[in-house]
Amino acid sequence: MAATPNLGLILGFLDELSQNNNKAWFDKHRPTYETARATFEQLINNLIDKFRISDHLEGLSAKVCVARIYRDIRFSRDKSLYKTNLAAMIAPGGWRTTRLGYYISIGPQGQSIVAGGLYNPSSEQLDRFRQAINKDAATFKKLTQAKAFMDAFETVKGNRLKTSPKGYDRTHPEIALLQLKQITVVHHFSEEGVPGRDFEGQVFIVCRAMKPFLNYLTGILE
Repeated sequence: MAATPNLGLILGFLDELSQNNNKAWFDKHRPTYETARATFEQLINNLIDKFRISDHLEGLSAKVCVARIYRDIRFSRDKSLYKTNLAAMIAPGGWRTTRLGYYISIGPQGQSIVAGGLYNPSSEQLDRFRQAINKDAATFKKLTQAKAFMDAFETVKGNRLKTSPKGYDRTHPEIALLQLKQITVVHHFSEEGVPGRDFEGQVFIVCRAMKPFLNYLTGILE
């Protein structure tokens, strides 16, 4: 049986980092970061083991799923050097996957989430989603209205157009879905809930509730 990671250690480090986001502090506390990252990787490896067969994750490990903590500040007004969360993508190929998967992030001050879907879809992907909704919205609405899904996410979220997309009338009965520019779901965890003994189990339940949603999107995109 896999050990339960000490997630409180991760939150403590990230909370301090958010208040001391500079190289001198980070270098001084690098051993704590390495421990926090190893702890997070343990959580991700435990989850991968639970998903391995059902999600075809043969050979996958946390090493390729966990994102770097260093920010790319070349084109950003925010010159903070380090991310204040630890994040991973559980999907074939890991962080750089081209497949849909489970995004898991731990951060202080209520920033811990599980999310998935089409966060930055191409025009072609949006067209395929809209075509699928136009042809048969009932299938998508049924899976997003299932109890397990609504318990985990309540609704599908994303930025949306202010008017109707090209080729669709503003009086279309599914205009709210057709206006979406992102098709995502997000589950937030409370600060107190993350260090709990069953956080790993909660993440697993949320990801299972997400799976029909990801399967649907994968199906229409392929």
